[in-house]
Amino acid sequence: MINELPIKVGDIIVNIEGMKKGSEQVIFTLSTGIKYKMYHDQDCCESVELEDVVGDFIDLLNSPLIISESSDNCGEYNDGNRYTYTYYKFATIKGYIDLRWYGISNGYYSESVDWELLND
Repeated sequence: MINELPIKVGDIIVNIEGMKKGSEQVIFTLSTGIKYKMYHDQDCCESVELEDVVGDFIDLLNSPLIISESSDNCGEYNDGNRYTYTYYKFATIKGYIDLRWYGISNGYYSESVDWELLND
């Protein structure tokens, strides 16, 4: 399923914090001063974290985005636990980043990645 993102094609990212394997949040600052946090609001019996980063986030800085997309893949393990892989691709003319978030829960909780606007 393709998901709508708050960071759009044409936006310029000027800073990124926390983009590394194992992170529970990544913060993007746009040239407009707007900040977004990519994270998961953790609850009982679930875990969501950034499992893989392919590319160098420096390639995303100070150039307009030409790709900003997300998709996910959900399923269930034999033990009844559910999982969700959420994929993000961001690119500028300098290069691209592929992010893979992995979430697992007992089936009663969300494994999705959330976005939060940090300033108004």
